[in-house]
Amino acid sequence: MNEATDWLPPLVLFRDYDGDWDRYLNALYGWFKQDFIDSKPVFQGKRLGLKRHPLTHGKEATFWHMISEGKDEASRTPDFRRCERIRWPRPVIEHNEAPKVKWWVSVKRNENRIHIWLEDEDYIVVLADRKGFLLPWTAFLITREHTRRKLRKEYEAYWKNRPQKG
Repeated sequence: MNEATDWLPPLVLFRDYDGDWDRYLNALYGWFKQDFIDSKPVFQGKRLGLKRHPLTHGKEATFWHMISEGKDEASRTPDFRRCERIRWPRPVIEHNEAPKVKWWVSVKRNENRIHIWLEDEDYIVVLADRKGFLLPWTAFLITREHTRRKLRKEYEAYWKNRPQKG
């Protein structure tokens, strides 16, 4: 991290929980609960809700999307890079106008998805735009160059083609 991202909290490391997955999972959920259940972040004046279902082991779907990967809900696997960054989604959402943060809207499955990309850290948060509120959808570390290129193209196309207000 650098001065431009000094608002990011530290990583939550598995080793700090002595390799105890249950303790680690409870700590991760505690941070998630604090940031998205006990209080609600706001993105550009719109409140964020929460995708609660399906509940798995008593934890909301959005939580699992922020700490695991996989297409099938029932067989998602933990991604330690996502886990370590569980404290990052809210500050990234709230600092969307910071100099090192890029955001744009794209359409996925007939729904507007807001992407908030902390490019220097290769980290992205995705919000689903619903009627009157937003849902945190997922957040992950970008590890593939083709994904970076695709995201950069989406960002540039959005801002190039966006109607100007005025």
